[in-house]
Amino acid sequence: MPASPCKLGERLDLTIDGLGHDGQGVGRWQGLAVFVPGTLPGEVVAVRVRRIAKRHLEADLIGVEQPAPERRKPACILAEKCGGCSLQHASDDGQARWKQDLVQQTLRRLGGFEAPLRPLLSSARTLGYRNRALIPLERTEDGLLRAGYYRRGSHKIVNLNRCPVLDPRIDGLIEPIKADLEETGWPVDVNLSGGGGLRHLALRVGHHSGEVLITLVSSHAELDGLHDLAERWRASWPEVVGVCLNLQPRASNAVMGPQTLTLSGRGWLAERFAGQELRIGADTFFQVNTEQAERVVPLLLEAFGALERQNIVDAYCGIGTFSLPLAAHGAHVIGLESHAASVEQARANAQRNGLERATFHQTDVEAMLAEHLVHADGLLVDPPRKGLSPAALAAIQAAPPKRVVYISCNPATLARDLALLTAETSLELRWIQPVDFFPQTSHVEAVAVLERS
Repeated sequence: MPASPCKLGERLDLTIDGLGHDGQGVGRWQGLAVFVPGTLPGEVVAVRVRRIAKRHLEADLIGVEQPAPERRKPACILAEKCGGCSLQHASDDGQARWKQDLVQQTLRRLGGFEAPLRPLLSSARTLGYRNRALIPLERTEDGLLRAGYYRRGSHKIVNLNRCPVLDPRIDGLIEPIKADLEETGWPVDVNLSGGGGLRHLALRVGHHSGEVLITLVSSHAELDGLHDLAERWRASWPEVVGVCLNLQPRASNAVMGPQTLTLSGRGWLAERFAGQELRIGADTFFQVNTEQAERVVPLLLEAFGALERQNIVDAYCGIGTFSLPLAAHGAHVIGLESHAASVEQARANAQRNGLERATFHQTDVEAMLAEHLVHADGLLVDPPRKGLSPAALAAIQAAPPKRVVYISCNPATLARDLALLTAETSLELRWIQPVDFFPQTSHVEAVAVLERS
């Protein structure tokens, strides 16, 4: 490798020949990969070197000399600055082809699978689909309130008043809420570098119900006039059923803290999901694309087969999003979840829908998985992006049920875990269904089905 193939700030002319896992274009310069946000395969571009690493370069786009057929004008005027979306400049068909290929290539490269991959289930809504927003806040030296997502690779907020990927029913609330918060004079300190205060604005809407929750995340509750403002918001917008305050006093990457106070109305919204009536809290996890999440339910029914008298373990079950539809179709479901508020809501949701066959346990999932797998016919896992822990993998390897369904939001950890499960057990990979939960971004969900041979 050349010692110094180029200099910082140097202009390079490149041909982009692929996309990285985060949606950045990838070209090559004197044997080094060059990562360039905002570019597409097949394009000839001019770039400026921003960072020189041992094995790659990072560069900013100066101009597109020969655009790809998939290139289009982004729907958002902040798309080139904001780090929330990475593929708005690519057509819907182009995004779908890339995500299909990403899953295929990742499974092949990291897992050694020539996977039986089904065609991607694209989202009918490529804009206005997100039912939740978590927006960092900051206040400038002259007192102006800024709200927005971070610029790519930084902690610098790109100020916004609208976001086209958000459900319009919450998108329209950002600007007036910002104006109200600016007038309060409350301290705002998202990084807890100057004494604390407001940190994030969280908005959530029921896709089917239309009910809205507003939640302020703050390091403390010493905010004069807080309850009066909460009451005013509820009076101004009838769809707002609750205003909450979440307390996160720690300097942590976790946006939400352990305590949520209801300031006005109620601390949950009602929603319908796959035939079930749910209550979703301000601080509990629920899939951000409701319509696409509902398309997963038929895949689960197909994978597990006739559910009557089957015992299914749902690990990382949350509020019972997928547990309850399985129970409604006859399965006895045991849900395992570490987040106490989610378990409380899961139990209430099961009772609300008359599903005594669904029981939920607040527990260390990894510690209890082995115990519950002994009598399980099937296992559903929906872990975080880091995938299954070594303890969870060991529990499945020790007592693999007849079927395992793995819902993943990270093709790389999915490939790793599938390789470990199929190498150490009699489980075989039957099929994988990619599902696009996150249009305009590089993220893609996948449902993988394994069966014991």
